[in-house]
Amino acid sequence: MNRPPLDARLEAVLALIRAETHADIGSDHAHLPIRLLREGRVGRGVIVELNPGPLALARRNVARAGLGEVLEVRAGDGFGPIAPGEVESASVTGMGAGTIAGILRRAGERLPPALVLQPNDSPAPLRAWAREHGYHLRAERLVAGYWPYPVLRLERAAGEDPAYRGLPLAAALRYGPHLLRAGSALLRRQVWADVVRLTPLAAPGRTAQTELETARAAFAVLEERR
Repeated sequence: MNRPPLDARLEAVLALIRAETHADIGSDHAHLPIRLLREGRVGRGVIVELNPGPLALARRNVARAGLGEVLEVRAGDGFGPIAPGEVESASVTGMGAGTIAGILRRAGERLPPALVLQPNDSPAPLRAWAREHGYHLRAERLVAGYWPYPVLRLERAAGEDPAYRGLPLAAALRYGPHLLRAGSALLRRQVWADVVRLTPLAAPGRTAQTELETARAAFAVLEERR
């Protein structure tokens, strides 16, 4: 059975996905959706890829896996090739948070009820987007790699997201409410590295001062929960 290997960040993404229908946006090699199908985590998948090279690679890998009847590869940008209500969940991985946020904003009514996102930089814009657009942050992972990779699972829900209650909002948006409560060694290293990096740069009125205050607030939460 073809079970393509995934790196640690995509293994974390895979673990947060379970749905009857799932779309992988910007799939590249299609390894993630192939694994999702092989492990029974989804019943049917749609791959969307914009660039010709990765599009051809995805189609070739799906054909080699013998999954063409349940895993469809479509050419297009973001959620453009997905019909409203067609999928229950979607993943967008391996891009900058700003790029992912742009994809989500353009999706409109095509957005599914569940999203799993893995940005390659600060996920704060995605957490802020979720709070503004009726998605709650249900789970988070932080994965070691070239840098700490965040993975977020969002689900559409009414009302205020309870994940942020009792935490300083700026710190929770920057570092993650679930991650702050879990207090992993990896997160502690990340937060302390930010404190060390920002301290000599901070001064009243500078962006670095605000970022340092956020990092210190996050570190205080971590210290309280040791």
